Amino acid sequence: MATMYQTRTMAIPEIQPELTEFWDASSEGKLLLKQCDDCKEYHFYPRLLCPFCHSEKTSWTEAKGTGTIYTYSVMRRGVPYAIGFVELDEGPRVLTNLVDCDLDTIKINQPVKVVFKQSGDEDHSGPFIPCFTPA
Repeated sequence: MATMYQTRTMAIPEIQPELTEFWDASSEGKLLLKQCDDCKEYHFYPRLLCPFCHSEKTSWTEAKGTGTIYTYSVMRRGVPYAIGFVELDEGPRVLTNLVDCDLDTIKINQPVKVVFKQSGDEDHSGPFIPCFTPA
């Protein structure tokens, strides 16, 4: 029996000042990554220093918003949902929600694309969170 993704309340994330640009872009349907200006590596979770060369010179870059499922887990207590790591086409792996899909057909290496779901209770008062769905 197929288990379809159901609407699930996502907690409102705490927005740190250095991540305001990331969350503003999410509300516009854009996924941003940090890229090091020195070594050119992309990284996620966005941070001030490059985790590869420790340079302070990093810039926001819009990601393609596509990738593949690296690994995942389906939770079946309460409202069933799936979380997993998606390997973005740019390279970084992102811990994310897998949404709008049949939870029984999710597969490793499955192509996915970004979608944005608003966080918060019934009033959906929080920022939009990047999630992924089958491409």
